[in-house]
Amino acid sequence: MMALRGALLAMAVLVAVMLASARPAQAALNLCNRTSYILYAATAVVDGGAKATVKGWTRIVPGECVAARSEKLSRLTYLVHARSSIAHSGPARAWGGNRQLCVRDGDFSLTQPAAQKGCGADGAFPLGFAVVATEGQPDWTMTFDQQPELDSLQNAQLAGVRRLLKDNGYKVGAITGEPDKATGAALAQFRETMKFPPDAGNDRLFGALEARAREHVAPAGLTACNDAKAPLLVALGQTGHGRQAARGWWTVAPGACARLQTIPLAADKMYLLAQTRDGQTVKGGSKMFCIANAAFEIADAVGRCGARGYAEAGFAAIDAHGAAGAILHLGGAAPAAQKR
Repeated sequence: MMALRGALLAMAVLVAVMLASARPAQAALNLCNRTSYILYAATAVVDGGAKATVKGWTRIVPGECVAARSEKLSRLTYLVHARSSIAHSGPARAWGGNRQLCVRDGDFSLTQPAAQKGCGADGAFPLGFAVVATEGQPDWTMTFDQQPELDSLQNAQLAGVRRLLKDNGYKVGAITGEPDKATGAALAQFRETMKFPPDAGNDRLFGALEARAREHVAPAGLTACNDAKAPLLVALGQTGHGRQAARGWWTVAPGACARLQTIPLAADKMYLLAQTRDGQTVKGGSKMFCIANAAFEIADAVGRCGARGYAEAGFAAIDAHGAAGAILHLGGAAPAAQKR
């Protein structure tokens, strides 16, 4: 009985802290998360239709509102793209539109022609952005929703805790915004496992839930995470179905992760090369592929590299054990690969 009372008290504390923190900040562009997913948002402003400045990533936990841009809005065009954290199991979720702009993994700021085609440089890749209908107001708040919609930010926060508990292997029910005994008990158990003090707030709770889930949840495809203290440049090689291709470079900031492939891993053999900016190899192997100093995509990437103007480097084989997804940890003491 005491354990259950403690679990329900933990849920009550969660709600109380949420009510104190979910008010939109007084700033120019506020983003509110009324979903059960931790979101990472990139925002863009298009200056006179000629130049786009894109910034990311703003982290928004369920039930929270965050100021993504602090400057007062003008009558320029503002756009946004958000994607779910890789800590969540199942397929990745995205909120955006059909306006293609370039982004990078990790914290970034990019200025690019608004009508630019392709994103060849320094690990950038395109994502679909949606226009924010600010109606010319100097301050604006927009809300991300899911289907079926959650009734309130408070319900989103409770649903988000439940989803993350489930991502961490706890047995909870359907992902809803209503408190229940199973979720309360799981939350109390997690707080005890993490040795949280009684006054530990939502920032600490969501941070721990996300970090622990990322340790064992691998999204579909291939993800590389940088556990080192300096940026890494990553290239990917693939063989199979008569092809031997290589492409790179992804720039992976310290503590960040980059999705090298977003579709489920197939029967192709995959290889990886990770280097520091000064060319020192952090992860490599005996499989030789052609590479280039700048961003590259080489369809026939094995053999006669020098004669075609390329360099050559040894890539390490990736063993995903037949899983649909894998996470590679680079430059640190973490396990080399995790599968899903």
